[in-house]
Amino acid sequence: MTDEPAIPAATVIVMREMPGGAPELLMVERAAAMSFAGGALVFPGGRVDPGDLVLAGLHGGDAEEQAARIAAIRETLEEAGVAVGLDPAGDMVALRDRLYAGEPMGELLEEAGAALALDTLVPFARWLPAGVHHKVFDTRFYLVRAPEGAEPLVDGNENVRLFWASARAVLDAADAGEVHIIFPTRRNLERLALFGSFDDAVADARAHPVRTITPWIEERDGERHLCIPDDLGYPVTSQRLDEAIRA
Repeated sequence: MTDEPAIPAATVIVMREMPGGAPELLMVERAAAMSFAGGALVFPGGRVDPGDLVLAGLHGGDAEEQAARIAAIRETLEEAGVAVGLDPAGDMVALRDRLYAGEPMGELLEEAGAALALDTLVPFARWLPAGVHHKVFDTRFYLVRAPEGAEPLVDGNENVRLFWASARAVLDAADAGEVHIIFPTRRNLERLALFGSFDDAVADARAHPVRTITPWIEERDGERHLCIPDDLGYPVTSQRLDEAIRA
């Protein structure tokens, strides 16, 4: 188990409406060589960088919250080539490679004539694992509506595949052994599968104020389960420990 401090991180659940069907989510397949969740399907996201904190200081409000939203926006653009939380969004995609190379996001926004639209990200969840043998991330999850016509692009570094799929389709693929998803992703997909639209997801998020989720292990009916609270909107709140993928 690691005793290192948790790393602040942010993840974005990008949702696009589908006529007559469930919303689709932007999913990322991480490269198998990645030390954390290698080969797993996840939502776009990553750690909060020092530059995100600097930029957050220019926007007022809770600095950690604002920095997490900025990190979510930056990581989605870097990883997937999709510009969320920006107004306007189009020109920033052309600057993606420079952002990935480490150029300051604030300067690139100014060059593109774009501004951060942090309020378009809706807080959905916050997960902070304990008792694991890998890096610990304190991850804030946000909902955001997909930009019109968004076409994701593989970055060729941290991920090997990007695609749109409904939450139920991803869960079915995992149950069939075609893909693998870690415990927090599975729980969030099960919750997202309940919603028929982006607005439904936002309403549920607002009905369940975000509280940090730290899964715990307890014995149930003679078997060890990994558990989460039962009052945060998740339809499944435990899984046998030997079946749970923790990273």
